[in-house]
Amino acid sequence: MIKHLALTALILTLPIATLQAEEKADGWKTLFDGKTFEGWKANEHKESWKIENGTFMAAGPRSHLFYVGDDKPFVNFELELEVLTRPKSNGGVYFHTQFQETGWPKYGYEAQVNATHRDPRKTGSLYAVENVMKAPHEDDKWFKYYIKVDGRRILIKVDGETTVDYTEPEDREAGKEFTRKLDKGTFAFQAHDPISVVKFRNIRVRRLP
Repeated sequence: MIKHLALTALILTLPIATLQAEEKADGWKTLFDGKTFEGWKANEHKESWKIENGTFMAAGPRSHLFYVGDDKPFVNFELELEVLTRPKSNGGVYFHTQFQETGWPKYGYEAQVNATHRDPRKTGSLYAVENVMKAPHEDDKWFKYYIKVDGRRILIKVDGETTVDYTEPEDREAGKEFTRKLDKGTFAFQAHDPISVVKFRNIRVRRLP
């Protein structure tokens, strides 16, 4: 029992989102230190964001947390993170987006986060473009989210299983309210509404040529 408790204590004190030397050499970069909002900026309702046990926790009125820690916009990349949803919660991961003071992000695409919220579009969806109607994960359990943009191709995986493999048509035009079109930009996480609780951790990215 003592050995078990000691092991548990060790696991809980391990650094969050650390990268091995070979991962750094391979181009991976950690975007969240697990302790502060350094490199991130929330817009409206900043109180909807907290850091809890090495995670970003979204819980409160609509707000979006944008990555602002790199002046160079992201074009082609691989983004990996872990996400946990509470029952009836909605959230999202935006890419190729831009910071804005209020409202739902206009620019870029959203990878949906939703297992049991009333919105029929579930986790793994490229929101309103290619939708997943059955959640590929359960609430209250961490899952791995993977998003890749390479040229005009968008690949989304949940726990290693592909949910979207979408090639954007060359003639696709940006929408007026939401562009939903590849360009360049940054990432953002969503606090959707007061009853939605979503957590994000172990966030890392690798730029591609």
